[in-house]
Amino acid sequence: MKFRLEWEYKLKNSEKIQCTSEWVPGETAIQMGEELEMSGKVNNLFFYDEKGTSWILKEMKKLLTEIEEDPHEVTVYFDGGFQRENNQAGLGIVIFFKQGKKRYRIRANELIDEMETNNEAEYAAIYYALNILEDLGVKQMQCEFKGDAQGLLKQLEGEWPCYEDVLNKWLDRIEEKMKKLDISPTYTVIPRKENKEADRLATQALEGKEIFSKMLIL
Repeated sequence: MKFRLEWEYKLKNSEKIQCTSEWVPGETAIQMGEELEMSGKVNNLFFYDEKGTSWILKEMKKLLTEIEEDPHEVTVYFDGGFQRENNQAGLGIVIFFKQGKKRYRIRANELIDEMETNNEAEYAAIYYALNILEDLGVKQMQCEFKGDAQGLLKQLEGEWPCYEDVLNKWLDRIEEKMKKLDISPTYTVIPRKENKEADRLATQALEGKEIFSKMLIL
């Protein structure tokens, strides 16, 4: 979760200037807030999250203590593969997240039947990722989803229309799950070469190789 700071800076001539920071991680936000308050030149210091909720410094420290052990700073890479001859799809997911002071990576895949197109496999991969996030206990959190399926990501953002009934049903399921978990998503289109790990997992699922691993990143 990232935060933005807003404060009022006092100049020597008693003039006051309203200042705003960039979006920064919680720990950085607290450090900035402490240093600003120590300067003695700051009034009305507030911290805002992406939803517009605000806190003062004391409240921010309490908030981070409470959420420290919950999964946060979540990034999801996803990909879907499709075999037309048997209408099967392989779903590949790579999830990076922090828990406490440690950072983890989850690699997972799944084979599912009765798919119609590669596009549908991509939608199914996002939904599969959301189910894993739910099992992890991710909620009330901003999550970034990265993939090379530009059309899907633009449709999820609401920038491009979706005319296929099957895909619209997946969109509804995804949005319903997002709402249930209170996830605030951001979507990033990446080149295929940056999505190789998720692509490989999807291929392995089609080959019958089931994978699920959680690894501490040192």
